Amino acid sequence: MNTTEQAAKAEAFRALHRGPRLLLMANAWDAVTARLFEAEGFAAVATTSGGVSWTLGYADGEAAPWDEVVEQTARIARAVAVPVTADIEGGFGATPEAVGRSITDIIGAGAVGVNLEDSVKGPEPMRTLEDAAARIGAAREAARAAGVPIVINARVDVFIKQVGDEAGRFDEAVRRGKAYLAAGADGVYPITLRDSATIGRLVRALDAPLNINVRAGYPSLAELEALGVRRVTTATALTMVALSAVRDSIRDIRARGRFDTISPTVAHPEMQQLMANK
Repeated sequence: MNTTEQAAKAEAFRALHRGPRLLLMANAWDAVTARLFEAEGFAAVATTSGGVSWTLGYADGEAAPWDEVVEQTARIARAVAVPVTADIEGGFGATPEAVGRSITDIIGAGAVGVNLEDSVKGPEPMRTLEDAAARIGAAREAARAAGVPIVINARVDVFIKQVGDEAGRFDEAVRRGKAYLAAGADGVYPITLRDSATIGRLVRALDAPLNINVRAGYPSLAELEALGVRRVTTATALTMVALSAVRDSIRDIRARGRFDTISPTVAHPEMQQLMANK
């Protein structure tokens, strides 16, 4: 895929955030899950940092070597024709300039979008607003230099990190979201936010595509669409569903000495056909 083709795919991905229906993406962790999601009709594929890291043999949280993350993203992007957006956590760089280099690398892997989060490990749970915004600005500048207008999904972690008191989190999310949009982000991702009223308020306050991650107990797609949400993802949830099924099956085999749980609904010939070279 040349730069012109990748740029066109990035614009097509951006347009999906403005379509008549919200954009639903399942988060892949390898080539086979990406192709499975594409075959099931998803218009785009997102990666999950947790799923990718675990598959590579590392913990989540930028513990995986960056070059291995890039290689895995490239495998995912090569496996599908639809746009791929990559969860690159905090950007795998200590400085905005380093984040810019990461963006260049991930564009080279075939991605047309990224997630960038604003929390950090350490005594302070969050980056300063200025630092986080500068990193988004560097990402946008690197994308311009590469000639690929990637979609930047700015993750706001005040809810997952439970920053400050509950009453002030909404205001801080708005403050950060607006700053990230001004710095070059295309949308905002308040991870773990599930309260319908708060989601609706945030949509209205930011007036930009809002990404909500979902699992059991969250509002339905119809409810989220009615609230004005433009993008829905599964984050690490599907990876954990798959791993749970494997763990539960092997535990049952060891406990009962029977193989009743080895009864897949996907057959070998179907997978062979799915993964045949396009």
